[in-house]
Amino acid sequence: MIMLEKAPAKINLGLDTSFRYADGSPQWNMVMTSVDLADYVSVQTYPNSTHVSVATDSGFLPNDQRNLAYQAVHILKSRFHQTDGVRVKIKKQIPVAAGLGGGSADAAAVLRALNQIWSLGLSLDELAKISLTIDSDVPYCIYNQTAHVTGHGEQIDLIDPFPHYSIVIAKPKISVSTPVILRQIDYDKLNHLKIDQLIEGLSQRDDPKMFAAMGNVLEPITAKAYPEINELKTKMLSLGADVAQMSGTGPSVFAICRKLSRAKRLQNSLRGFCNEVYLVRAL
Repeated sequence: MIMLEKAPAKINLGLDTSFRYADGSPQWNMVMTSVDLADYVSVQTYPNSTHVSVATDSGFLPNDQRNLAYQAVHILKSRFHQTDGVRVKIKKQIPVAAGLGGGSADAAAVLRALNQIWSLGLSLDELAKISLTIDSDVPYCIYNQTAHVTGHGEQIDLIDPFPHYSIVIAKPKISVSTPVILRQIDYDKLNHLKIDQLIEGLSQRDDPKMFAAMGNVLEPITAKAYPEINELKTKMLSLGADVAQMSGTGPSVFAICRKLSRAKRLQNSLRGFCNEVYLVRAL
């Protein structure tokens, strides 16, 4: 049996963290939404084989147990004693190592597909709990809806959707190591966000309130090592973006424009500054 799943990218409208757990991982307090930049994941099962394979059209991704989609297959196979072979093919559209959750989105797509193919009957909530062992962004990517995400990343509270504004995403030609950035967090120096205000702004459709509360406490850490991030953000704001900030641990920076015409001008202007520029909307 074969199934095709869409795997949308995510952006962090608000990213904060209050402390580290005993295992060293951050406690998250985030607002996330998904956009219509997506990978496409084909999942095919074979009843007469136990082999698992993952193939992508990107030369930058591993196709073994280091790949999150590969891990997703093995988690469901082992937990539910499935003996089918599985072949996963991923058509990449989301930039790799960009802070946009591409790998997590692919893993979530595999879990959703196999849940249906194997008739496991798992709810999205159950899939999200299982998926936390893969990566902290996978539980959110199971849902792909605007959400308040807390805990290790497994507590997903769906909230009012983000407005259908234009979003310009630009990825500088640099690679950022998430573990390296997370190790550098100094909780005594973080300027914490007003996540509650961000959620209220979304609920009330109060753009100034929402925009004022947006932010990413990891941005200064990543931008210190990669000044291109601040340069890109400054350029976006100077070109008329309503708000601009880094997503995840970077290096992608996104700009929100309430007017499509302004977003198109911004996209065209950034192409001379950055190779990978995408004009998208929130789902």
